[in-house]
Amino acid sequence: MCEDLGFERLLGEEGFFASLLGRAPSGAGREPLYGPDLPVVLLTGGPGMGKGRLLRAVRDRFAAKVPVIFLDCASPVYADRAEPEPGARSVATEALAEVARRLSTWQGTGGSFALPRLFTGLAVVATGVAEGTAEAVATEVERYEELPQKQRLRGLGTGDFWKGVVRGTVRNLLTTLSGQQLDPYSAAVSNALLDALFERLAPRGRAELERLYGAYPGAAGQPKHGLSNLAADFQAGGEARELAEGFLFRALREDLEAAYASASGWLRRVGRPGLLLDHAETPLGERLLRAVLSDRRAGQRDRVVIVGTARRADGGAFLHGGLPPEEVVRPVEFRPADGRPPAWSRRTDGGSDRAPLADGVLLLRMPFLTGDQLRRETERRQQRAEPEGGANRRRIDSAVARLSGGRPHTVIRLAAAAAAFRMPADANDRDILDAPLQHSGDGGAEQPVADVLLQELILDQLPVALPDEHRDHWLDLLTHLSVAHDQECADVLLRHHQAGRVHKLTSHHVLELLTDTGWPGCERHFIGDFGLRQLLVHRLYGLSPGGAAWYADHHLLRDHYAARAAAGEGAPGDAASGNGRPDDGASGDGASTVGTRGNGAFRSLTAHRMNHHLVSGGAHDVVRHLAATLPGRPREWCAELLEIAQAPYPGGADARRERAQGLVAVDGAALRRTVDQLLHAVWLCEERTRPTGKETARTLAKLLDLLSIMEFDGAGQLSRTATSWSGLAENDQPLLRCACTEQLGRRR
Repeated sequence: MCEDLGFERLLGEEGFFASLLGRAPSGAGREPLYGPDLPVVLLTGGPGMGKGRLLRAVRDRFAAKVPVIFLDCASPVYADRAEPEPGARSVATEALAEVARRLSTWQGTGGSFALPRLFTGLAVVATGVAEGTAEAVATEVERYEELPQKQRLRGLGTGDFWKGVVRGTVRNLLTTLSGQQLDPYSAAVSNALLDALFERLAPRGRAELERLYGAYPGAAGQPKHGLSNLAADFQAGGEARELAEGFLFRALREDLEAAYASASGWLRRVGRPGLLLDHAETPLGERLLRAVLSDRRAGQRDRVVIVGTARRADGGAFLHGGLPPEEVVRPVEFRPADGRPPAWSRRTDGGSDRAPLADGVLLLRMPFLTGDQLRRETERRQQRAEPEGGANRRRIDSAVARLSGGRPHTVIRLAAAAAAFRMPADANDRDILDAPLQHSGDGGAEQPVADVLLQELILDQLPVALPDEHRDHWLDLLTHLSVAHDQECADVLLRHHQAGRVHKLTSHHVLELLTDTGWPGCERHFIGDFGLRQLLVHRLYGLSPGGAAWYADHHLLRDHYAARAAAGEGAPGDAASGNGRPDDGASGDGASTVGTRGNGAFRSLTAHRMNHHLVSGGAHDVVRHLAATLPGRPREWCAELLEIAQAPYPGGADARRERAQGLVAVDGAALRRTVDQLLHAVWLCEERTRPTGKETARTLAKLLDLLSIMEFDGAGQLSRTATSWSGLAENDQPLLRCACTEQLGRRR
C-alpha cells in the first residue's frame, strides 16, 4: 500500500508505534515502551520524507483501538476560528478545543472522554469576549458545552461530579449579572463566572480544580486566583498568553490522565492516548511542544503519547536553549533500520530542571527507501510491456534512485510519472523530469513531474522563518543557487539576482533557512541535496530559450573568479587561494575530506573558474589549461581535474561519451587529445546522472594508462590512479566524494 511505503516495520503488530501506544493495530495489548516519564517523539526529516504521511498512517492504523488524534498545526482553520474573538480565543485554544471535541466523541474502548479541567480554563478565558456582557460570555462558554462530562455513560466514574456544570454555570452567570452592562474584560464577569462554576461542583470536582489551578503561577494554592491569573495572562498577550495556553494544554492532558487512572478507566481503557502533531515546526506546533516538554522537565507526568514532526535534523533550535552548535547535545535517536528502539531516560543529576528541552525528546529519523522498496514501487506502476530484458525499467529504476535519493515522496511521484515513460537513448536522468504526471492538486491536469515536485517540496513547504518579502521569489533564488558551490559563489549570484530589492538575503541567511527546512548540507555544493539540486538545475536550464539563464549564471561566476585571479588573489594550483581551503589530501585515488556546508569547494580560483567555464561552453579552454598544467604535478592535477568536472551537464544533446571514446575529432598534440577525452570521461562519472559501469571504467583506465607512459615528469604516477578510478567507475561510485554523493550511495 502506497500509504505505508517504507513504514512497514514502524506500523506493524510488533512495531514501534504498537509498543509506544501499548496496543497493536489488531487490538492486541503490547508491553508499553518507556514510561511513566515519556519522551516526546519527533519525526525528523526534510521535505518529502513522509513525516505527515506516517502520522496519518498511525492515525488510520491505531485510532479505532486507542484514542489517537491527528492535528495539523499548519492548518489555517484555527486562526480563522479565533479571529472573531481575539480576546477570548487564539490559534492554540482553538486547536486544543478541536482535540477535546474529537476526544469527547471518541467511540472506541472505554468510550468518550470528559474534559472538565480544560473546559474550566477555556470558560474563564471566554470572559475576554469583546462585548463583555454576561450574555456574550455565556454564548462563548457554550461553545465548549460538550467538554465537561461524557455524553453517554454519565453514571460511571469521574464524570459524575462534573455533570451539569455547563448549563448550571451559564444559568448562574446570567442570573448574577442580569441586565448589567459591563466593560470588556471586567473582573465582575470573571468573578461571577468562577463563583458560578464552583457553586455547581461536587466536592471531588472542587478538589480537582484546587489541585490543578491552585498550581498556576501566582495562585498560592487558590484555584480561583489561578484561574483569574490565567485569564489575565491570556489577555496580556505575548509570553504571558503562551504561559496560559501551555497550562490549558496541561489541563487537557490531566483530563486524559484522569480518565485512564480512575477505577473505571483502569478497567475499561487500554493502551495510551496519542496526539499527533503534523507540521510541528510551525509556531503553534512549537508552542505545544514547548509546553509539554517544560511540564515534563518540571516533573509533571502523564501517559499521553506526543508525536510531532521536525524538519531540522536536531529536532529544532528551540530545543537547545540557544546553545551554539558545537555545545549542543543531540537527543537520543532512533533509526528504524537499526531494529529495536533505543533505551531512553531523562537525566537525573542536579541540573535536570535546567536541562535543555531536548533532554525530553526522542528523535525518530525518517527512513529512506531501500533499493528493494524503490524497485518494487516503480515495478508496481509499470503499465505497458517491457522491451526484451527490461532495459528501460532498469534504466528508470536507476534514474528514480538517483534523482530521489530514496526520499519517499519523490520516489512515489517519479515512479508514477515514469510508469509509461521511455527513457531516450543514452539519456540523462533529468530527462525523466519532463514526464507528465496527473496532479490532483491542479484539477487533475497533467504537468511535468518536475513542476509537481517543485511545488510540493519547495513552494508548499517554505521555510517557517522566511520573511514575507522573499516568499514570491524563493524558488527563483534557489534555482539560480543550484549552480553555486560555496557561500562566496552563492553571494555573487544573490547580489546579482536581488539587485534593486530593498530587502536582500545573504548566503548565510539562505543556508540557515535550508537547514531549518530540513535540507542536508554538502561541502562541495551549496544546494546540498542531490535530488533537489537536479530539480533546480533542470528548471534553471528551462527558464529561458536555449538555456540562456543557465549560461548567464555560469558566465557571471566564471568572470567573478577570473577577476579575482587577475587581481592577484590566487594562482593556479595554489591551495590557499580563493577560499582559504588547505590541501585536504584529495588525490588521484579519489580521496577527499568531507567538511561542513559553506566551506570553500575548490583548491584554487582557477579551478573554480574553470568549473563554470566548462559547463558554459568553454571545454576547449579547460582542456588547454589542463594539458598545460599536468607535467610535474600529477597528484595535484588529478585533484583539480575532479573539482573542475564536478558539474551538471546542460540540456540538449550529450556528446561526452563519444568524445571520451575518441569518436569526436579534436585538434592538437597527443597529450591534449588524451586530456580532452579524459576530461569528458571524468565529467560523465562526476555528474552522477547516468550510469557509468564497465565501459566508462575501461575508458578511464585506458586514458590514464596512456598518459602514464607519455614523456613528462611524474607521468608514471598515473598508473595507480587508473586502477583506483576505474574500480570506482565500474561500481558506479563517485571519483570525488562529498556529502551529497555519500548520501546518494547510502540511500540506494
